Amino acid sequence: MLDPTSTAAIAAVLGSVGTALANEAGKAAWESVGGLVRRAVGREVRAPQSRDELDGVARQVHEALRQDAALAGAWTAFARSAPRPGHPNQVPALHASTRFFTDRDSQRRALSREAFRKADGRPRVAVLHGPQGIGTSALAIHWGCTELRRFPDGQLYADLRGTGPGTGSTTGADPSTVLRLLLQQFGIPAAEIPPGHDDRQTLLRACTADRRMLIVLDHARSAAQILPVLTSAPGVFVIVAARHPLPGLDAVGIPVGPLADRDARRLLAEVAKAGNVPLDRAALPAVLARCAGSPFALRAAAARLTARHWRQDADPGGDAARTAVADGMRDLGPDAARALRLLAQHDWPAIGAPMAAATLGLDETAAERILGELADSRLLESATNGTYRVRPLAREYAATQALREDGLAAVEEAVRRAVRWCVGFAEPASKAALSQGWRLGPEQPTRAGARYTDAGEALKALRDELGNLLQAIGAAEELGDADSVFRLNQALWPMQLKMGCHDELLPALRAGVRVTEAHDPNSREAARMQTLLGLNLTELRRPAEAESAFTSAARIEQAVGHVRGHATAVESLGLLRLREWRYPEAYDCFEAADRILDGVPADGEGSGDLPRARALLERHRGRALRGLGRWTEAAARLESALAFFRGTHEAYNTARTLTDLAETFEESGRPADALPLIDEAMAALANEQAHYQLVRLRAARERCEGAAGE
Repeated sequence: MLDPTSTAAIAAVLGSVGTALANEAGKAAWESVGGLVRRAVGREVRAPQSRDELDGVARQVHEALRQDAALAGAWTAFARSAPRPGHPNQVPALHASTRFFTDRDSQRRALSREAFRKADGRPRVAVLHGPQGIGTSALAIHWGCTELRRFPDGQLYADLRGTGPGTGSTTGADPSTVLRLLLQQFGIPAAEIPPGHDDRQTLLRACTADRRMLIVLDHARSAAQILPVLTSAPGVFVIVAARHPLPGLDAVGIPVGPLADRDARRLLAEVAKAGNVPLDRAALPAVLARCAGSPFALRAAAARLTARHWRQDADPGGDAARTAVADGMRDLGPDAARALRLLAQHDWPAIGAPMAAATLGLDETAAERILGELADSRLLESATNGTYRVRPLAREYAATQALREDGLAAVEEAVRRAVRWCVGFAEPASKAALSQGWRLGPEQPTRAGARYTDAGEALKALRDELGNLLQAIGAAEELGDADSVFRLNQALWPMQLKMGCHDELLPALRAGVRVTEAHDPNSREAARMQTLLGLNLTELRRPAEAESAFTSAARIEQAVGHVRGHATAVESLGLLRLREWRYPEAYDCFEAADRILDGVPADGEGSGDLPRARALLERHRGRALRGLGRWTEAAARLESALAFFRGTHEAYNTARTLTDLAETFEESGRPADALPLIDEAMAALANEQAHYQLVRLRAARERCEGAAGE
């Protein structure tokens, strides 16, 4: 068994805790280990930011533990209960293949050659590439479904199109997001997925090592999206579907072209037969010519045959898939055609009847009918929870048609209505998800029907709509609507605080900073955006960028005389210092923030939240003092905060403060005094769905029981 005080074991614990920072328990453990490192080494040690720095800290701790048996015992106890990164708990599977599939024999053979070649240390990866509508995605899924027995440990799938600001049609999902999408399919909860790119990559490799797995990466746009996923594990095969070969990716390129005439005829016949439509042999040559071997065009043609919309006199176009979209739009009713043109202005990932109704200026019944007509025409594809997404082919074509058919003013107004709907949805959900705390700006009226039974339901509603809300931020930025960009970002704060989602939110927060600074660089909104961005960057372990954001926020807030915002920015800088194990500086920040709050007028903005703000600062000061080993002072600060939260019946903050106090007692040699606090904290969290905090508390209880019985 590995000695828990060896350099390798210490480094492993530090690395493990570092990857667990996505959840509350992991963040607290990181602070705890920082204090333990400081005690062991006898001086301040900055939190490691790289592997080399981590190994250096591990060597220092190892040398110190060799000289102090008591510290070695404390480290060993901590190491036994330290958070661990997530691990797979389910076997992922591909979604179903298409029912009708023809030809592609040569491409399937090429995939099999690469997938099952003799292992030689090289990653197994193939790129299926061809124009839109040619069937690269369908081929990847179909081949994977026919080879299930070869990949008994699971098949992963990720759509790399992306949905938020900075992840649109030209860039796609960023590499860190790709890793998250894949890790989630192993059943790893979001709170156990590391926030950092490198840690995610390491975890994915651990999940796929010694496994026989298929990974399908669809709609890829760059080699950068693919490279972090690649592994030399002999049982892992990666299929990439893209429009073009990807420069910079060493892979087997497999071009996918039009179906041969015989196979095109067969596909059309099978799809038409499924729709109970006898083919008109006289029309067949014209249909096949117009479709030019494109599977998408053939399926769309079959749908139009089913609806009796086929026109034999139409001239074939140069791009069969684009022509199929044009044909499909031509055969729509005027209301449905207009709806598609206006909905296609942005890549909304989950269009439901409420959002469509607001965008189009219709009632929900009419919007639902139109969405059904568009789905039947194959111009929409199913998304999640009964919603739809405009197909990329249809979106590109319809968006350009809108300018000619509807005009720029009508197009912009439709986008504005969609953005307004997103703001109206997000703000009441945000308020319900996080009722305490202050928000910048006037209280917004609650939209009719926006009622949630509890914070968890509201948080889930935000999560389900997140893709649209992020897309709305990008749309609002294009419109120059700084107010909506800010309000949406502020409304998404509960997602960052309670659910992580940091990499998803980062592009939106950067957009918020850009827009508010362009509108007025010295505004309270610009400062608030810098604070929100800094908090995000703190979680993503980018301390230098986070510090710059907090410093900018504090400077602006002070200049405009916004006392509450100034205190928050300074407090946030203190939280960053805690994360960096810079405890004296963290304490100084919390002291400074408390002094700044003295400037809030008795009846001024933020005055109602002042007692709670001071209680939070008391807790933070207690955490900093605990990191410094000043346990008596730490306990006094934490007990002061605890009295407030108990009095206001804030279960979550009561439990967090109880946990801090219990661990302070444990570290100062009072494990018996910690036990009742742990029990009270566990009771407070009983209805909070705080799984990770409860795991942390149970581990602390086990340690304290053991120490108290010695």
